[in-house]
Amino acid sequence: MLAFKLAFKNLIGAGLKTWLNVLVLSLSFVIIIFYNSMMDGWDQQAQTDTIAWEIGQGQLWEKDYDPYDPYTLIDAHAPISPEMKSQVESDALVPVLITQASVYPQGRMQNILLKGIPSDQQLLDLPTSALGTDGDETKAIIGKRMAEATKLKEGDKVLLRWRDKNGTFDAREITIANVFDNNVPSIDNGQVWLPLSTLQDMTGMQDEATLLVTGSNYVPVNNENWTFKGHEFLLADLKTIIQSKKGSAAIMYILLLGIALLAIFDTQVFSIFRRQKEIGTYIALGMTRSQVVKLFTIEGGAHSILAAVVGAIYGIPLFIYLKNVGIPIPAASQNAGVPMASEIIPVYGISLILSTILLVVIAATIVSYLPARKIARMNPTEALKGKIQ
Repeated sequence: MLAFKLAFKNLIGAGLKTWLNVLVLSLSFVIIIFYNSMMDGWDQQAQTDTIAWEIGQGQLWEKDYDPYDPYTLIDAHAPISPEMKSQVESDALVPVLITQASVYPQGRMQNILLKGIPSDQQLLDLPTSALGTDGDETKAIIGKRMAEATKLKEGDKVLLRWRDKNGTFDAREITIANVFDNNVPSIDNGQVWLPLSTLQDMTGMQDEATLLVTGSNYVPVNNENWTFKGHEFLLADLKTIIQSKKGSAAIMYILLLGIALLAIFDTQVFSIFRRQKEIGTYIALGMTRSQVVKLFTIEGGAHSILAAVVGAIYGIPLFIYLKNVGIPIPAASQNAGVPMASEIIPVYGISLILSTILLVVIAATIVSYLPARKIARMNPTEALKGKIQ
């Protein structure tokens, strides 16, 4: 306790030099916590939205289906077995049929993925109720990104051309029944959603699907035509992107932390040079060299404790404010192809805060110890005279 008291007394006595070091180090605290909490908030929001809008509790893929290879869509469809149909009726499974097609908004041709989904499904957040059949119209829903790309809006009619399972081209006019707002580009970009039964009739693929989205009450069924894909697989790309973003951001706050640690190192070197008589006095009064080294190491490491306190003074109100209002994300970033809301709510985990504090305290202590080692080689008599050996 005596070493801690002396260390803090010496730090406070150093005046402005101490507080400048503490301020820079506290910025490292705040920036590390801020950025990582934003990434964790993005990760949580993106996973939640993807699960709610697209993948449910997992998906059953037809054995030939590959979302990164559009050529597989020609053969990537299989009959829905009677066991699966009973779960479709209970909303434990939602079948989705996917095929390629083209639309012609304002006379322009745009290639799309045409997806069929039951209009009465309740598992996903897609507004499929708008696909209900009224009259002879073929209703479709599209996302906001697709609407921007095609200049289509609710109530517009557009020509659709597709090819059935035999390779025969056909066309009809569809009506945009709903333009839905969402944060998941993978259900929006270049996609048009139709009622499943309509698309099955159009393609001649009655009672067939490309994939089935599973709900929490899904009971696994053995079927060689279908392969189950869980969250770990379906969210792997998203997690990889977020981890890469965290890695690139680490360069920024490591540089900031390095500047703060360099300032502490420089302060320690200068302090040991300037306080040689004080060091000699400590040793002459009975303190061992290791105790004096410990004192100066604690003194340097105490910068991190003061930095944590100072960072908390202005950081906590900032973090609370961001938690309440969110972090605005530019509209251009939302079109990057990954799930991203217009505002990200940061997530402040206790593990994040404790690990950040531990990182900075350990780093500051190590940097303080390196120059303090020189004290162990000092001659007390020469130190009292102010001479370094």
